[in-house]
Amino acid sequence: MAKVDIHLLVSEAAEEFEGKGPEDVLAWAIGRFSPQISLACSFGAEDVVLVDMISRIKPGTKVFYLDTDLFFPETYDVRDRLVERYPLEFVRYSPALTLEQQEAEHGADLWKRDPDLCCKIRKVQPLEKALSGLDAWITGIRRDQAPTRANAKVVEWDSRFGLVKVNPLAPWTWEHVWDYFVKNKVP
Repeated sequence: MAKVDIHLLVSEAAEEFEGKGPEDVLAWAIGRFSPQISLACSFGAEDVVLVDMISRIKPGTKVFYLDTDLFFPETYDVRDRLVERYPLEFVRYSPALTLEQQEAEHGADLWKRDPDLCCKIRKVQPLEKALSGLDAWITGIRRDQAPTRANAKVVEWDSRFGLVKVNPLAPWTWEHVWDYFVKNKVP
């Protein structure tokens, strides 16, 4: 599909789905882009709500997570409970360097001395690998999370990564997320 066509598709979808529920946005996006679509999951409340929704729409959909090798044990516990409960394809992406290799190459406490480089190694490069080959990705971004997200659309073009970005929870508040979380007994 030519870039001009994809931008038109994104613009029309953003307008069409603005007032609709996240399940409608997800059903359209998964129907349109599967199997070249994936949810980026950090195991926070928004992302596990999306895991629950996606599993109802299309079992087998890919869910990726970036394992920095620095997760809390509780994060791995949530991951394990999601993998056990939901019929989705959970895919782990990790840095090319182990923590030990990173320290040997860049010295101790890189995150203190050069947080941008540390973030590039532990998060950005694995994200680039996770997104390669996809046409679209799904995020748990909400407009009320930060001023930088206030104008997020439910469907938008991600110029940084060159693909469609789907933010089905963009218009939701924390209360919407929590209500869904409790009502559906999401892990």
